[in-house]
Amino acid sequence: MLPTTYSRSEHLRALWPWLPLWTLAALLAIFSHGPMPLYSTRTLAVAWEMWAHGEWLVPHINGQPYSEKAPLLFWLIQAGWAVFGVNDIWPRLLEVIFGGTQLVLVAMLARRLFPQRPWMARAAPWMLLALGYAFLFGLQIMYDTLLSTWTLAALLCLTPKPHRVEPRWWLFGLCLGLGLLTKGPVMLLHVAFPWLLGPLWSDWARQHRGRWYGRGTLSLLLGAGMLLAWALPAGFAGGEAYRQKLFFTQTAGRMVDGLPQAQDLQSHARPFWWYLMALPALLFPFSLWPRLWVALATLRRPLESGLRFALCWLLPVLVTFSLISGKQLYYPLPELGGVALLMAAAIAVLRERRPALATNGWLGTWPLALGAIALAVFLFVLPLLVAGNHLHGDWPDAAAPYSRYFSVVFLLLGGLLLLRGRGELRRLAVAGLIGALTLNSLFTLTLWPRYDLRPSARLLHDAESLHEPIGYLGDYAGQFHFAGRLRHPIVRLNEGESLQAFARAHPRGVVVAHTDKLDPDDLRYALLVQPFRTGWVVIWPARSLADLRAGHTPPEPPQPTQVYQADNWRYGGQP
Repeated sequence: MLPTTYSRSEHLRALWPWLPLWTLAALLAIFSHGPMPLYSTRTLAVAWEMWAHGEWLVPHINGQPYSEKAPLLFWLIQAGWAVFGVNDIWPRLLEVIFGGTQLVLVAMLARRLFPQRPWMARAAPWMLLALGYAFLFGLQIMYDTLLSTWTLAALLCLTPKPHRVEPRWWLFGLCLGLGLLTKGPVMLLHVAFPWLLGPLWSDWARQHRGRWYGRGTLSLLLGAGMLLAWALPAGFAGGEAYRQKLFFTQTAGRMVDGLPQAQDLQSHARPFWWYLMALPALLFPFSLWPRLWVALATLRRPLESGLRFALCWLLPVLVTFSLISGKQLYYPLPELGGVALLMAAAIAVLRERRPALATNGWLGTWPLALGAIALAVFLFVLPLLVAGNHLHGDWPDAAAPYSRYFSVVFLLLGGLLLLRGRGELRRLAVAGLIGALTLNSLFTLTLWPRYDLRPSARLLHDAESLHEPIGYLGDYAGQFHFAGRLRHPIVRLNEGESLQAFARAHPRGVVVAHTDKLDPDDLRYALLVQPFRTGWVVIWPARSLADLRAGHTPPEPPQPTQVYQADNWRYGGQP
């Protein structure tokens, strides 16, 4: 059966009000604090280094070719910089644009896959915007949000549209290629199974198997050709080591434990069941909504084609990701659009076939309401706990002055979730979105100063302006390059001869160290001390640090150590 056609006014009504609500929340959240180390700062460092050196073909970080990712996101960032100038506003606006586009694509997928269920096109975007992890991770300047957009767009090309049930193969190939240029071959994993299993959900695929697989293969070749059009010249321009990593290590190393070339990637290795354990976090707040689990558990065959599409997409990807050695919580983000479709469809079927369960109060949002109220009570009594020395730590101490204001928000959200009657899904989605925004705001007021590296970046910028070389003890991930607009590599150092040789060669240079605890020498001889995460960033005169490590007493510094605390500078003393 051909899908139902929708008028332009119906399309516009379907966008209201979830798109402006999500956009407002995303803008407030993403601009409440600066780019987060190390995810966002690393992406910006690569884009900045390409921009500063006029390099468009081979991404670089800290002076070395960067084989971890394909260049499309960097190109988009640089295109905005060419128009608006170099800033961190445009890259963050890009993430908001990508996220809003995903909501629109999910609504379009729901309309195509469930033409007899108009409610689906309204419900699926609400469910996607409510997912807290996806919302908060979308604040990162990362590749996965853009990859999710191309994944949804590619799958939309496979679905039937009014008056045309055959897929738009050349658009499918184009979206594949753009996804490959975003994050490499992993794009194929996100889109391959709905195509390979097409006859299980698509009438057209069953009737035209040869054309489905033949033209789909040509689309894959088109996408691969787009990737190779960049990768081949980039591989030759970047050198042998870059070429080896680009074409082999970065993809295969995440899949196979034993590859010697990929040992540096195995920090992400986790057991096969890890994603199953992570599902409650990925699906929050819906993981605590009893009605959803009842709806999923009561699904019965025969399943309509849209549900079969979602299962043909989600289940094989989950199994494949579970079998792959390297795992991160954000790897399956492109599948969350499919999860929203599956959840919305399950609720729609429950409403139709089991109306008593669809309105049962015991299956409502009360567990989430109780959780929100409990969090409100905790935030309200937090100042008393801190004042009475019953609770200590960086976060409780920083949150206590603000926590009672935030407790009011969560108390109101709890009351909203206790309401019954029509609109339960929308209330849950609004509460989930506002809850995530509130938590982000609380983070900004309390913990963000421990992630804000701008003071250190400014000092390093001044050092480079004076042509003083910069060293870094340990592994450097580009966190200072964009914020400090650095144009030269930071030298990676190790304790011992490496540090001593750097200090002998560059006695006026500076060295960045990361320590868990400060000692009196840090506050006496260092140039700058600032908190970072659970430790401290300490910037030293190279000669002073080398003398201390060698057991000698350095000369007294010409000025006291700058100690950065929250939004204030002060000099000397204990932090």
